[in-house]
Amino acid sequence: MPFKTEKTISQKTSLQFRLCFRKYPALPYLLKWLFICAIIGIMVGSASAGFLQSLNWVTAYRENHVWLIALLPLAGLLIGLLYHHYGKDVEAGNNLLIQTYHRPQQTIPFKMAPFVYLGTLATHLFGGSAGREGTALQMAGALSDQLCKPFKLSPADRQTLLVAAVAAGFGSVFGTPLAGAIFGLELFLIGKLKYDAIFPAFMAAILANLTTQWWQVHHTTYQMGDIPRLALLPMGYALLAGLAFGLCAAAFSKLMHWASTAFKKFIKYPPLRPVAGGLMVASAVWALGHTQYIGLGIPTIVGAFQAPLGFEVFALKMAFTIITLAAGFKGGEVTPLFFIGAALGSALSFWLPLPVGLLAGMGFVAVFAGATNTPLACTVMAIELFGSDCGVYAALACVTAYLISGHTGIYRGQVIGEAKNTRFKRYNNKRLEEL
Repeated sequence: MPFKTEKTISQKTSLQFRLCFRKYPALPYLLKWLFICAIIGIMVGSASAGFLQSLNWVTAYRENHVWLIALLPLAGLLIGLLYHHYGKDVEAGNNLLIQTYHRPQQTIPFKMAPFVYLGTLATHLFGGSAGREGTALQMAGALSDQLCKPFKLSPADRQTLLVAAVAAGFGSVFGTPLAGAIFGLELFLIGKLKYDAIFPAFMAAILANLTTQWWQVHHTTYQMGDIPRLALLPMGYALLAGLAFGLCAAAFSKLMHWASTAFKKFIKYPPLRPVAGGLMVASAVWALGHTQYIGLGIPTIVGAFQAPLGFEVFALKMAFTIITLAAGFKGGEVTPLFFIGAALGSALSFWLPLPVGLLAGMGFVAVFAGATNTPLACTVMAIELFGSDCGVYAALACVTAYLISGHTGIYRGQVIGEAKNTRFKRYNNKRLEEL
């Protein structure tokens, strides 16, 4: 009799769950992705924490041993050999994530994570100019994609998984979970949001950021200072600044692709390309006599909010970054874009009557918005980093930069879901690399 009673209770419980799932059909979806996103959040957040700590260490070590910059060509050779012999299938980096989203094939190789991690640390240790977002996204994508087979995810679910992975990587490495979630939703289709992945994107980004915080990793804080009251005239100045930021973003994207093509054209053996790039960067550092334009450049970014910088600052950082990444060194473009945008905005304070901190902050996010085609994520990022008072100004700058930059971008695999202007409807459903 007790056995029958337990069986009856079990049947009633099972029936209640079935009725609950029928009444609330979204519940199984939420539970499924909550579980998957918890795994993604812990994995990616921990990976980002370890990466950020490692990056801080190698940056400090390089600044205390500047002679290491002379070895940048040798580091480039080792990175080039590693990818040439063992990493050709992951060399596309962030574009591989985008390609996998649109044309799902085999699982993204796990080796992408350790390869890009080691390559990025070597780039920073020996003095290349690169960022961290590319590394975070690639580690997140490679780690998360391994979950497809155990969970038997469909192609559509795999797309959602990649959105969640990108959101987790971006949100945790910059400490901006809301911007990270929207970045994941915006990245893959220019002009469209993948709303069916909205819950996994936010859940993964938030959990990954909490995990990174749990590891006691701290992010840089920026002080924007006074922000003028909303009025037509300062809003007009923000639009003019957005125009400059959009042109800068387009120039960066086009020069990056041109330089990459030039390295491939004139240097046929891939491992020698970063050697040549390393020689150029190391020679330029020694000629200038300082290390302002290599690595992440965080001190200069912070300084851009406090006092106007010269126009040469953003131009030199652009040149150093393009040579470094086009030659084949590893890292991201985003933090250098923050540097370039903040420095340009700071320099514009000589011409536009807006506070230098506000212009630097707008440039920080708007050049990034124009180069990645993610204006909403960048607007939210400004609010998360600088406070809500700058929201309208940041939005004006980001949207303007997004439109002015045209159909260009640092991610050539991006697909145009909806063209930026009705005159260019023929671009819909095409990749940027096809234009």
